[in-house]
Amino acid sequence: MSLSPEQIQIIKATVPVLQQHGATITTVFYKNMLDAHPELNAVFNTSNQVNGHQPRSLAGALFAYASNIDNLGVLSPAVQLICHKHASLYIQPDQYGIVGKYLLEAMGQVLGDALTPAIHEAWGAAYWQLANLMIGIENDLYQQSQGWTDWREFRIARKVPESDVITSFYLTPVDEKPLPAFRPGQYIGVQVYVPDLKYPQARQYSLSDAPRSDYYRISVKKEIGLNPTQPDASTHPGYVSNLLHDTKKEGDTIKVSHPYGDFFFSDSDPSHPVVLLAAGVGLTPLTSILNTLTSASDSERKISFIHGAHSSSVRAFKDHIKSLSDKHSNLNATFFTTQPSATEKQGEDYDHVGRIDVQQLDANKDLFLDNPQTEYYICGPESFMTSLNAGLKAKGVGADRIKMELFGTGGVPHL
Repeated sequence: MSLSPEQIQIIKATVPVLQQHGATITTVFYKNMLDAHPELNAVFNTSNQVNGHQPRSLAGALFAYASNIDNLGVLSPAVQLICHKHASLYIQPDQYGIVGKYLLEAMGQVLGDALTPAIHEAWGAAYWQLANLMIGIENDLYQQSQGWTDWREFRIARKVPESDVITSFYLTPVDEKPLPAFRPGQYIGVQVYVPDLKYPQARQYSLSDAPRSDYYRISVKKEIGLNPTQPDASTHPGYVSNLLHDTKKEGDTIKVSHPYGDFFFSDSDPSHPVVLLAAGVGLTPLTSILNTLTSASDSERKISFIHGAHSSSVRAFKDHIKSLSDKHSNLNATFFTTQPSATEKQGEDYDHVGRIDVQQLDANKDLFLDNPQTEYYICGPESFMTSLNAGLKAKGVGADRIKMELFGTGGVPHL
């Protein structure tokens, strides 16, 4: 049911209130809801509850929704991103009812008498307008999953260290049924029981290899984080990544979702050059794209793979990428290292010192700026994404040719 013109005006009038009190409202919301429904702890990221990322992210989403309540089309990319993540967690329609109840109650608790009956009614209508839209999108995603509509048991067939902080996990289905294909760049949800929390936690990890029917591969960074009791702590140790690295062994089983994600390689034209830019563990979905592109041995498509890392010891897949570059003359690989060791040689172990900077890249050899059809795929931390997005646009690249994947609780920076 659509909102009335009066309700739209009410929602827009609450934008300053959300800007001021949004994070407080969402913090109260999560606490009250999880206290009343502890089973939902299995759905929400506890690390991001501890460090405050989740409440801040939801507050930002509510602010964006209220600000664009009369032009929801602008939010479509962000809604798609969220719905794919929801599908990887198997969110169900009845859970939207729980969220709506506690969100409106949190508004009342924080705003008091300022939440008039008219504002309460308008926000109730606005919430269900968005909820029903997302329920519909998620239902369509479930319908496309070929019957894979719940967590599925997978066995860790192989566990391979790729760097000091990243390990690859080769996952095979316990039921031994062929795996559905995915679009290179997409992710799977992984759920494990966390003894310290006494409930399961789920995380999304990009698939890091070309699609196969016998296994999925994820390459996981061990998130050390900071002590949450420190006043300046901004991250919390990753419950799932640490369990995968430290306690899960070959032969152990974990639960896995169907592949999802709205960031993926779109092979609109096999003649279009492709530039893959990644920082840190952001190379995982781009490695899936790279492996897919180079598996087509007869392809002459120009490919540039550019990766930045703090040091060689934490860089994954260096030898693999170099070997592909040696094998395929159409592939150019470039490596940036922020802190190279004294024994490393520029031109052999890395190409540039520092973080990835478009000004240090050759306009045509590295970025293929001479071709107006070149497509750019970028993945990494938010500051990295924002910087490269701006740098490419300053060189004349249209937003429609830049595709980005941001890890974490936020949305893509340019949305």
